[in-house]
Amino acid sequence: MFQYVVETDTGKKREINEDRVAVLKRPEGLLLVLVADGMGGHNAGDVASEMTVSSLSAHFLEEKAEAFSSIESKKEWLSHHVQTINKEVYDYARKHPACKGMGTTLIAALVDNTDCVMCHIGDSRAYVIDETVAQLTRDHSYVNVLVDNGEISEEEAEDHPKKNWIVKALGTEPGIEGEFLHFTLTPPLYLLICSDGLSNKITKNDIATIVCSSMPLSKKGEELVKLANHLGGEDNISFVLLSSQVEEV
Repeated sequence: MFQYVVETDTGKKREINEDRVAVLKRPEGLLLVLVADGMGGHNAGDVASEMTVSSLSAHFLEEKAEAFSSIESKKEWLSHHVQTINKEVYDYARKHPACKGMGTTLIAALVDNTDCVMCHIGDSRAYVIDETVAQLTRDHSYVNVLVDNGEISEEEAEDHPKKNWIVKALGTEPGIEGEFLHFTLTPPLYLLICSDGLSNKITKNDIATIVCSSMPLSKKGEELVKLANHLGGEDNISFVLLSSQVEEV
């Protein structure tokens, strides 16, 4: 069973934290890991992320165990609730002018021993770390559309002025289709799920150096936040770091 540490930090430049992050555990041991990065600034990005994480958390804990009995049922559960919550956020924004245009990224991962089913929307990211770092998700971003169309290279995308423009977010349209991933987490490894306040500031090498060190798990979390802030901290910094190994927390 995975051990984990949860971190969220406002950063050095923002006045409020629009990220929401949570880990929920059911009696049978199934974990739900959630990272949501709210968008909209004064238009209530924090409302969108809070609605999303709170609603998914409640449904997860109240659900019958049969809903998570297979890979397909887990995907169906995530898809259904993501679409339902998307409509709730969208409708709320339409009824409340102060929230017009709000939305949120989302990574929702069901972790069952070494099996993981994940729903991904936006530019929050998931990485698997085992001495090296492999990115599991691909940002739903404007620059990746340009890359896919052959207009710019992967290298040019890294420093593109519109790098942070995302083309898919929960709550900004009446309907949404998340991207689904299914993979096996073969120990020993770490799973890092984070908002772009971390991934935009810290390189894969930095992540590997900290996460694969001998520090306790909680200290690794603190050091990731500390480094992102040291490198500017322009955005909120949030993540869940899960370890498949028994180590000091």
